[in-house]
Amino acid sequence: MKRNIIVGLGVIFLLSSCNNNEKMLDSLTDYNNSKEEKGYHFGEELKLPKEVTDHAETITISFGDKETSNLTVDPRFFTLGDNDVTFIVKTKSGETLNQDATINVFANSPEQNISYNIVADYPHDPTNFVEGFLLEGNTVYESAGLDGASKLIKYTLGSSVPSLVEKQPANIFSEGCAIVGDKIYQLTYKNKIGFVYDKNSLKKLSEFPLPNVIGEGWGLTYDGKNLIATDGSKNLFFLDVNDPSKVVRTVAVAGHAEIYDNINELEYHNGYIYSNIWHKPVILKINPATGEVVGKFDFTKLTQENDQGNSEYVLNGIAFKGDHMLVTGKNWAKIYEIAIK
Repeated sequence: MKRNIIVGLGVIFLLSSCNNNEKMLDSLTDYNNSKEEKGYHFGEELKLPKEVTDHAETITISFGDKETSNLTVDPRFFTLGDNDVTFIVKTKSGETLNQDATINVFANSPEQNISYNIVADYPHDPTNFVEGFLLEGNTVYESAGLDGASKLIKYTLGSSVPSLVEKQPANIFSEGCAIVGDKIYQLTYKNKIGFVYDKNSLKKLSEFPLPNVIGEGWGLTYDGKNLIATDGSKNLFFLDVNDPSKVVRTVAVAGHAEIYDNINELEYHNGYIYSNIWHKPVILKINPATGEVVGKFDFTKLTQENDQGNSEYVLNGIAFKGDHMLVTGKNWAKIYEIAIK
């Protein structure tokens, strides 16, 4: 009789423990879902529900290869944008519970809507599927993409007739490019390699493998120290200019209430990175130290005037002419000179 009572109490305790664990996980799930859209900012504390904290001995956040028991959004562990984590809860009854979650971290300050005026326009070859776009002096260097049609082009601003063209092999899809001294560095879309050219002759000097962490080559720029690449994610990859296969650091990009992925064509100017977002008619102004988006240009009207009803003819070209911005797009017939207000 006594043995049956003990077994019965054990079953009740087990059922009670399981019930508590389910309540804890359900409560943690509801909390994470409620916070996902609103997100966090650096320095904020994750205020987990009492159903979790009252029954937890310890709570740890796992990022895969690192862990922290500090429930503050610390930039040593979190990046801007979406962070895929696992909550590891050790209960007071000795069990371990795991709960996957996405923690979104946004920039502390709202991004500014930047005003501009169009002060000039120039002809652009509408057959060019623009992937990289540079201006040095009055010379435009352009990387045009598509399988079987990729090429590096050099021409004078105001003329759509190229002075030099370097065609790519049919299996190469050209992407972003950047000038470093007397060389041009260029990415490829899915070939996992980059090219180095002589800036004057456009003759290929060498090639290099892209870092493994970069799934695809998208945009490229140079900040005077490092090459900076994008791969269609939220990340900016800073590459060693002497060994572009080496990632020096990675910075994630986000605004005050929005995560920006599909970061694409890049231009570095006066301490900021300017980037368009693939398939969106905007250009972001990004602090390269933090990844925070501090400003945004809206080019909806220009895109509508130039896309010819084709959803792939998107805004995709950024350069600077002094303090004026030049913008163009895939298969656009014009380059626009923008005075920033």
